[in-house]
Amino acid sequence: MMCCQRMAAVVAAPAAPAESELDRSGTEEDPREAVSEEEGCPQQQAGAPSSASHNRLAKLPLSRIKTLMKADPDVTLASQDSVFIIAKATELFVETIAKDALVYAQQGKRKTLQRKDLDNAIDAIDEFAFLEGTLD
Repeated sequence: MMCCQRMAAVVAAPAAPAESELDRSGTEEDPREAVSEEEGCPQQQAGAPSSASHNRLAKLPLSRIKTLMKADPDVTLASQDSVFIIAKATELFVETIAKDALVYAQQGKRKTLQRKDLDNAIDAIDEFAFLEGTLD
């Protein structure tokens, strides 16, 4: 049972942000986002998580993600696991860029993100270099 709880904590709770991430955003992960251990244990014991458990762990609608994936002519089938992984990656990406843009909004003494905050984050952070010019 202890192994299950440890695995659930690893799977459900995001890792503590590195010091460089704290420097950029100034905040840590929200503890409310962690999933309880009771929800994680049955998933680990049953093997691969079911689609119902994926829906609980994903914040984006998986059906919409699957539709977007299938819009690519090279994609004919998309497994539930692949859809879930893409959804989680998208959530993490949006969270990262939003936290970085929040720094610029706070410098302007604002609480609301604006387009210029995203532009500033994209220009300042090398990780987002591939996005330069996309908001034009």
